[in-house]
Amino acid sequence: MLTTPLDARHRALGARMIPFAGWEMPVQYAGLVEEHVAVRSVAGLFDLSHMGELLVSGAGAAGALDYALVSAPSRLKEGRAHYSMICAPDGSVIDDLIVYRTGETAFMVVANASNREAVVAALVERLAGHDANLRDASMETALVAIQGPESAVMLARHTDADLATLKYYAIITGTVAGIEVQIARTGYTGEDGFELYVPWEQAGALWDALLTAEAGNGLVPAGLGARDTLRLEAGMPLYGQELDRETTPFEAGLGRVVKFDKPGDFVGRVALEAVRESPSKQLVGLRITGRGIARTGYPVYLPAAEAAVGIVTSGTSSPTLGEPIAMAYLPVAVAEIGAVLEVGIRKARAAAVVVSLPFYRRQT
Repeated sequence: MLTTPLDARHRALGARMIPFAGWEMPVQYAGLVEEHVAVRSVAGLFDLSHMGELLVSGAGAAGALDYALVSAPSRLKEGRAHYSMICAPDGSVIDDLIVYRTGETAFMVVANASNREAVVAALVERLAGHDANLRDASMETALVAIQGPESAVMLARHTDADLATLKYYAIITGTVAGIEVQIARTGYTGEDGFELYVPWEQAGALWDALLTAEAGNGLVPAGLGARDTLRLEAGMPLYGQELDRETTPFEAGLGRVVKFDKPGDFVGRVALEAVRESPSKQLVGLRITGRGIARTGYPVYLPAAEAAVGIVTSGTSSPTLGEPIAMAYLPVAVAEIGAVLEVGIRKARAAAVVVSLPFYRRQT
């Protein structure tokens, strides 16, 4: 198992550690619900150093990424970012990504830890023939995220960057606690927040500075457990659950990231054009009105029917909403908002209703 540069700090804080995508990661500290509530109401501090940071540069970098990904990185202005995907030729999702344009000819592609090697291999193949270079900086770059409604106020006390002018999905270079970092206004919680890309060896000092100074103001360390319940409430997909090699962006309700109008060809274009108007399944939100919590892999039925028509991809008891929620894939014909269904929970069935995503949207 790989460990992040903050491993000893997590253990000292009493974190429960679990294996995740080849890494030892903290799943919770004081408790999942407490950490979830803290992020929704104040702020939480996350170690995301297991994520992959892939640097693409060169005069042909923009065009190369346009070909490699389904989005159009060439359209990004310097200092801006967008959500993207890298798809296989058959249109299925290899990984979902965040792409930052850090310079005129420089980009940072952030991949999920479980897919970093697959994304690197695909990019190496797809960048061939372009004037573009790829460098995997994952093991020299740590990632610390501060998320929550008070995150901007807290971070502002420790940085020389003008956070007030930093837009959502934008990135700048600045110092935090005297350490030069890249500050991105992005996150995976449904709250305002920042992701701080910091040199590996300086991650500990950054973590200590923020947590020591802001713990008295309500900042708490938060683990992967809270991150998962937060992103589920916000209707954000997780690779390996909502996204995989059996799913296209259109089935996941994310067809907006596919830019058919960009110049030139891109990998997966033909397959995606063929399914854009007729996806075979649809990702939906479910509110469980019966007893029980729907978990990943549980079957979804039409009322009184014997054969399952869908499957739950993620489910939890929502700390914010106070009720069980889930996301599931269903046939398009039964995926209408308001449709009444049943989820198989152990040996029983619980009533559920299809609702729009996200379950939670922060007030701005």
